[in-house]
Amino acid sequence: MVITFLRERLSWIVLFVFQQLLIFIIAYVDTSISFQPILYMVFLTTMIFIIFLIIRYNKETKFYRSLKEWENNFDLSAINQSDSPFEKIVEQSMTDQSEHLRELAMQNRMLLEQEQDELLSWIHEVKTPLTAMHLMIERLDDKSLKAHLSYEWLRIHLLLDQQLHQKRLLFIENDLYIETIDLKSLVSKEIKSLQSWCIQKGIGFDIQLEIQEVVSDAKWVSFIIRQLLTNAIKYSKAHDIIIQSYKYNNQTHLRIKDFGRGIDVKDISRIFDKGFTSTTKHYDNASTGMGLYLTKKAADSLLIHIDVESQQSSGTTFTLTFPKNNDFVNIVSM
Repeated sequence: MVITFLRERLSWIVLFVFQQLLIFIIAYVDTSISFQPILYMVFLTTMIFIIFLIIRYNKETKFYRSLKEWENNFDLSAINQSDSPFEKIVEQSMTDQSEHLRELAMQNRMLLEQEQDELLSWIHEVKTPLTAMHLMIERLDDKSLKAHLSYEWLRIHLLLDQQLHQKRLLFIENDLYIETIDLKSLVSKEIKSLQSWCIQKGIGFDIQLEIQEVVSDAKWVSFIIRQLLTNAIKYSKAHDIIIQSYKYNNQTHLRIKDFGRGIDVKDISRIFDKGFTSTTKHYDNASTGMGLYLTKKAADSLLIHIDVESQQSSGTTFTLTFPKNNDFVNIVSM
């Protein structure tokens, strides 16, 4: 900040030095002027000027130091009030702009919430005819037709469910309810909802749940498991999907392992990016690139860490590491 201040006041310093040199030149040219008093006067004025710079430095940089340390939010109380007319102009401009941006952010949030409410209402309305369609499909006698219609119905249902949670994710802090979850019944429920798809592809499940209870939000944990199971089924062939839970380092781990096509090594670091599908399977138009992105966002909000291990043609393993119970204090206070 000292160098910045000296650069800002460089014109003052240059003017002062020029004046002192001018006095020396006049004293040198005019022999009637004694050089020693001139030297003494230059020394005194230089000392006064240096003291003046120190005083002005502390006074003028106080405002800008607080501005530099400001966290760029709408709270201007952390910025030191200034008596300088020019600094007051800056301060007033920042206050006006912050107020304008605050109002604009509030308007955008209200519009976003309104759009979310309308979309959620539409999704819930669509679920009614979907439920009726499901009941009609169940009454079909043609098993082949029934299986195909059940699969297409499930795809629509999963897409609507994903859209529903995508909108809710924006305000997940208002939607959390931390409780003890029965992991076995939750996993069983999700498997049952995907049963028609699994039957069609000849996929089974090997469930090994050593730990059957976790503390988290049931609705969002269900969504996370649903997305991982959907991915596992989508990219697997006729082979059992392994679901395990165990305790390690005083934390519960849930592992979902499939034996599908796997993920390319160069893609593993990007699978949770929004809209990312694959760099090797561009022809897979069924993938939206949103499932794992939403899964990661929801898991982060619940302090659940996701590890991924995969090899091409050998399958993929997702491991959910649930936080310790004491960590949920951080979630409740978010």
